[in-house]
Amino acid sequence: MSYTFRLTELIELKQLQTLQENFSKSIGVAIVIVDEKGVPITKPSGFSKFCKLSRASVLQQYRCFQCDNAGGRAAMSANKPVVYRCCCDFVEFAVPIIVNEQYLGAFISGQVRVEPEKEQKIPYILDRSLEWKKNKQLIKAHQQANYIPYDKFEAAAYTVLDITLFLAEQAYANKIQKELNAKSIKLAEEQRNRADLERALCDAEYKVLSYQFNPHFLFNVLNTIGRLALLENAQQTENMVYYFSDMMRYILKKTDHKLITIGSEVNAVKSYLAIQQIRLKDRFSYQIDIPNKYLSVTSPFLVLQPLVENCFKYVIEPKEEKTHITLKAYDDGEDVLLEVIDNGDGIAAEQINEILSDDTKGDKQNSIGIKNIQNRLRHLFGQRYGLEIKSPFKPNMGTTVRLRFPINKKTA
Repeated sequence: MSYTFRLTELIELKQLQTLQENFSKSIGVAIVIVDEKGVPITKPSGFSKFCKLSRASVLQQYRCFQCDNAGGRAAMSANKPVVYRCCCDFVEFAVPIIVNEQYLGAFISGQVRVEPEKEQKIPYILDRSLEWKKNKQLIKAHQQANYIPYDKFEAAAYTVLDITLFLAEQAYANKIQKELNAKSIKLAEEQRNRADLERALCDAEYKVLSYQFNPHFLFNVLNTIGRLALLENAQQTENMVYYFSDMMRYILKKTDHKLITIGSEVNAVKSYLAIQQIRLKDRFSYQIDIPNKYLSVTSPFLVLQPLVENCFKYVIEPKEEKTHITLKAYDDGEDVLLEVIDNGDGIAAEQINEILSDDTKGDKQNSIGIKNIQNRLRHLFGQRYGLEIKSPFKPNMGTTVRLRFPINKKTA
């Protein structure tokens, strides 16, 4: 039989020790509680002088453990208390501790003598040992063993059984209830996270849909502006219009897809960076170091561009000196890690905690956007995936935002 839990996982050891000691004092018997292998888990209570001296020997202690284990197993098989004689002629009883058909251990009690006519009819649990009779000190200690009427001794065994079953079954019910409560809390948390994610996705879809009232009209206008710029030889204006057109086409076309590729996200970011390069000229530089082998890896829609946009909002535009952005990707054998790195002054640890926490403060729009990315990655790929922010919070030491994607996940 396999054991899914132990006795001390149901009932505290301190509580077992107190119960054992009180029972030993009230009845006048020795008692110890053993686990499913017969090994004591409590300190012995009321042990006779003989047993204390005898168990000082490693060999005899082992034989005593064998007796305790055999007694517990016999009680388990009978599913009730069993009275027997140990290998040193004492009368003992074993009370099984069984919960949900699992044998967890036993109360072993005794080290007493009963009426001779009763005692002769009680079987030995293991072969009788006579080694102790060679030791005068043990012989004298054996003669000092407590006497107790058999009927009282047997009644004590059933009293222990009733008390033990009540405590163990009550503790088992409490354990199961705690596990159910923990599962209920986890389920409620998962449902809350799912509801938050769905609400965030609905908000994002609503914002995008507000620009979808007539996409054909929008692109016609952009193309017209682009042609006018070409006719007027306004090269930068023409380029910006087409970059912006590519961005909007990506956003309006892909919003109904939960999963795309890192390559699609990178292409959209390139258009965004090209627009900013025209707008800000030499205020910043950028580098994209993403090997081709990662471009087909699955990514949620629109997780990269908001992070790059934050670099402009919090680093590039506020700073007077030239800044730099790096996008790079690598893997650890299981996952692809994509990083957005700037060389700004960084973010304080408490601010990072606020941004990633459910209870966002300060710049709520930025926090909600990052939390939205975090939730979508976890919802689509699992809890080990998501977003993390690292920053030493020192001048020009920058901030790294790292996204984690499963390397083998493919888009449908």
